[in-house]
Amino acid sequence: MRYCQLVLGPAGSGKSTYCAAIQKHAETMNRVISVVNLDPAAEAFSYETLLDVRDLIQLDDVLQAEDMDFGPNGGLVFCMEYLLEPDGLDWLKEQLGDYEDDCLLFDCPGQIELYTHMDVMKRLVQQLQAWDFRVCAVFVLDAGYMVDAARFLSGSLTALATMVQLEVPHINILTKMDLLNKAAREQLELFLEPEIHELLASEHSISRFNKKYQKLTNALGKVLDDFSLVRYVPLNINNEESLTDVLIQTDFALQYGEDLDVRSKDFEYPDPEDRE
Repeated sequence: MRYCQLVLGPAGSGKSTYCAAIQKHAETMNRVISVVNLDPAAEAFSYETLLDVRDLIQLDDVLQAEDMDFGPNGGLVFCMEYLLEPDGLDWLKEQLGDYEDDCLLFDCPGQIELYTHMDVMKRLVQQLQAWDFRVCAVFVLDAGYMVDAARFLSGSLTALATMVQLEVPHINILTKMDLLNKAAREQLELFLEPEIHELLASEHSISRFNKKYQKLTNALGKVLDDFSLVRYVPLNINNEESLTDVLIQTDFALQYGEDLDVRSKDFEYPDPEDRE
């Protein structure tokens, strides 16, 4: 059994930073976690890659092709569809090889439509499962974006749509906690274990728009609240305990280690005659 995390989220949410931090933290624990770049539009990242999808196809090449007329979003969809063609899958399978290290992190594109209502990533999940990978989704959101009640609801619904679409174990991570000031951290604490429908009706969501659509907003919040569908794990990449907590959460979601052989050691008991 092999294990992988699909690291998803909007552009600028900190997916690449998450991958780099987890990879580096794993080294301190004598674990090998490698990263696969699945973003054809990536320009730079701070982690070491096991493989890079740009070796197969790049967004710039698609946008500059004379026989195509794609914008950035359409070009990115084309790239991901190309990866899932038979030739692209053969390339991906060959590059992955018989990798048997602890876990793979797939740093995915930041186009949210790929996760919420298109079947591209779902097809990738199904292919990885067919290759004997155990898959979980790690959905990352910028903590600075989530300190507002309306944005918190928006981010939560996006995470929920991704969870429903992919149908795999799912963890939501709030990144960039280290960049929040004290006031923002205190504000965010209100949302980590919230009574969402009550919070949305509080002074944090008073606006003309929310007054007009108050019933709809409260109904959406109540769905999230009643079924406990979306919860978040805060991540501070400068805190080792925070990184360890996230790694424990992902290991649990993947059921990592359950198939490993138990390590045993033979002990030699002292000979009673040697004591005399």
